[in-house]
Amino acid sequence: MATYHLIEDDDRILVGLSGGKDSLLLLELLAKRAKIKHPQFSVEALHVRMENIQYETDTSYLQQFCDGLGVRLHVRNTRFEIGSPANARDARRQKQPCFLCSWMRRKEMFNLAQELGCNKIALGHHQDDILHTALMNLTFQGRFGSMPARLKMRKMPLTIIRPLCMIEEQDIKNYAELEGYQKQQKLCPYETDSHRTDIKRLYEEIERMNPEARYSIWNALNADNKLIEET
Repeated sequence: MATYHLIEDDDRILVGLSGGKDSLLLLELLAKRAKIKHPQFSVEALHVRMENIQYETDTSYLQQFCDGLGVRLHVRNTRFEIGSPANARDARRQKQPCFLCSWMRRKEMFNLAQELGCNKIALGHHQDDILHTALMNLTFQGRFGSMPARLKMRKMPLTIIRPLCMIEEQDIKNYAELEGYQKQQKLCPYETDSHRTDIKRLYEEIERMNPEARYSIWNALNADNKLIEET
C-alpha cells in the first residue's frame, strides 16, 4: 500500500473474486484492513460466472466467505463466442479463449464499478504472476513490461490495483491451506494449455539457475517504472 500508493482515503474498491486462493486472500486482507479506518475505504466483491466455460466455484461458499467479512457480494453472468475473426489480429487473439474470457470478465467489472461508484478495482495477481507476464511479454511481444501494481485509466475514472503484487505464490498456497480455503469445484479447461504454463516452467528453471532471479526481474521492472502506469 505504501510503496505503490494503492489505497487512499474515501476509496471505494471493487474486488474481483474468482474463488481461487489469490482472490480469496485479497478480499480477506482488504476487508480486514478496511476496519482499521486509516486510510478510510470500503470494499465490495464481484464474482463473474462465464456461462460457456466449465470454470466453477461454489457461489454459496463465496457468499458465506463475504458475509463473514462483512462484504457485499455481486454475482454477474456473461459469456463469449468464438466466431469468424474479422481480421488477422482478431484471429491471433481468438486462438486463445483466455483472452476473450478475461476481456468479458474485465468488462463486467468496469461496468459494475461505475454503477456502484467505485474508483478502484482490485485484482488478485501476486508477484509470480507479474514476473511470468514480464517474461511472456519479452518472449512473445518483444517488449519489457508487465501487469503494474497500479494502473490508472485515462478513459474512465478507474484505477486498477494489485495489492498482492509483492507476495509470493507459495506463501499464498501455504496460507490457503492453513485457513482451509475451499477449492474451486471445476478448474478452467484451458488452465494448462497456454503460453503462461510454458513460461511458468521456464521461470522455475531460471530460479534453479539463480535463486535470486525473482528480485533481479522485480528490481528491473521497478527501475524502468513498469509497476506504476497510466493507460
